[in-house]
Amino acid sequence: MRTSCVIAGGGPAGAMLALLLARAGVDVVLLEKHADFLRDFRGDTIHPSTLQALDELGLAEEFHRLPHRRAERLAFFNGSEYTPVAELSGIPGRYRYIAFVPQWDFLNLLVAHARRHPSLRVLMEAEACGLIEEDGAVRGLRYRDLSAAGGGAEHEIRAALTVGADGRESDVRREAGLRPRDFGAPMDVVWFRITRDPGDPAEPFLRIVPGGAMVAINRESYWQLAYLIPKGGFGELRERGVERFRASVAELIPFLGERVKEVTSFADTSVLVVRVDRLPLWHRPGLLCIGDAAHAMSPIGGVGINLAIQDAIAAGNLLAAPLVRAQRARGGGPVLDPVPDSLLARVQRRRQIPAAVTQLVQVTVQNRVIRPALAGTRPDALPLPARLARAPLALRRLIGLFIGLGVLPEHVNREFTVEESSQ
Repeated sequence: MRTSCVIAGGGPAGAMLALLLARAGVDVVLLEKHADFLRDFRGDTIHPSTLQALDELGLAEEFHRLPHRRAERLAFFNGSEYTPVAELSGIPGRYRYIAFVPQWDFLNLLVAHARRHPSLRVLMEAEACGLIEEDGAVRGLRYRDLSAAGGGAEHEIRAALTVGADGRESDVRREAGLRPRDFGAPMDVVWFRITRDPGDPAEPFLRIVPGGAMVAINRESYWQLAYLIPKGGFGELRERGVERFRASVAELIPFLGERVKEVTSFADTSVLVVRVDRLPLWHRPGLLCIGDAAHAMSPIGGVGINLAIQDAIAAGNLLAAPLVRAQRARGGGPVLDPVPDSLLARVQRRRQIPAAVTQLVQVTVQNRVIRPALAGTRPDALPLPARLARAPLALRRLIGLFIGLGVLPEHVNREFTVEESSQ
């Protein structure tokens, strides 16, 4: 198979880039190794920067028809009271809230609209397993067909541009010999769910006590809960037993009461191994990494999806027009020559500072708040949460601006905002 661009990974970055390139008329193939997007305990926070991009693409109205919940502020919970620490209601723009929506619904929306364009092919159950390299440039990839009909057979896709959007454990990145710099993380996250009662609080919140921390996200009928544990500590947590785990959850969030027994075993949980890293170099001739493949983000602030989306928009803005021109020069066929390194470097220059600044803030919060909390530090040695809880409205809005829009929000080029024709 030949194409102008092949994208490995159907997550937020890959799906958004596929949509942008397909709308522009670029011949593109999107690979997703699973049969669908229905996987639980993924990041589901869609921030104002992404909502604005959806608006520019004409997808905001349809997005808001998806089951979702809005949050205009983020708060600390002390066991009985909530104290706002981030206000999004005052940030500029039309969208002044975070939308909590299942990621599979979000990805289905993006891919469904991308499929309307004949220049896109989507291959499900297709796992990237190697790169095609010739004359010092990447010229495509090999993938394994994981479907029942495919039987694990390997195939080649030749492309002028290969994009690694396959997450923090990126096979594309590894095959390309690109190694990230690790900035460390003091915690991992145990995700699980517990039924939500109508009388429960409505706002998402963070609860921190000496020896433990928890994030709670309101999913209407249930709580999506993130229990923070010391790095590499899941084995020890299991050894202590599920009853001790349930007792710790009940101590952190007392209003759950007997509902903690809904976690019958650790099979009801999912573990996120937290990593904060960034590639010094995101590209090689014919190859570009974006999203978590370029910079794995901490879950702090829930900004990972939105940074990935911003990478995709920047890449689409910078690469679509050159690829379209090259296709036209070939009479409309796929581009053969690898995309030059100098063009791909523009994407990294555009996005590496926002990624670096965001990670700096995340690492600071990890070290000043999460690390001492998990170590069991006494409450008066946890000054940052207390200070934020007493912060003036202006500071809370500044925090909301950072979380909601980020350092450098991207806007979709005008060429991508035309109305889609039905196909």
